Amino acid sequence: MSDHEFGGNDDLSLPKATVQKIVSEILPPASGVSFAKEARDVLIECCVEFITLVSSEANEISEKEAKKTIACDHITKALETLGFADYVAPVLEAAQEHKEGQKSREKKANKFEQSGLSIEELAKLQEEQFAAAANRHRG
Repeated sequence: MSDHEFGGNDDLSLPKATVQKIVSEILPPASGVSFAKEARDVLIECCVEFITLVSSEANEISEKEAKKTIACDHITKALETLGFADYVAPVLEAAQEHKEGQKSREKKANKFEQSGLSIEELAKLQEEQFAAAANRHRG
């Protein structure tokens, strides 16, 4: 399949610094091996192509199921269809970690509601705490 079948990947990329960091973490530190910028750029192109391929397949699977949203199940089916069944377990593990992270973020977001205080009361409490901190700093 060509880039044109996917609408072109020219404007798609991954953050170069992040990819370089991941590669540096994977390479053994004592090996003395370096990763050329050109190699990093090729790796990024391959990653974008892989993501596009899996996304396209997952989209086809979701459309066959008359779904408007691509779900994790569609991604895992796409990986299996494309011959990447070995990736399914790590993808499911990452999805579970993401769900757990979302839950903890939601709990933090609900602290306001759980406080039982109004916005005005919270603002006053915050001002008092800032003032107390400033006094401690001065004293």
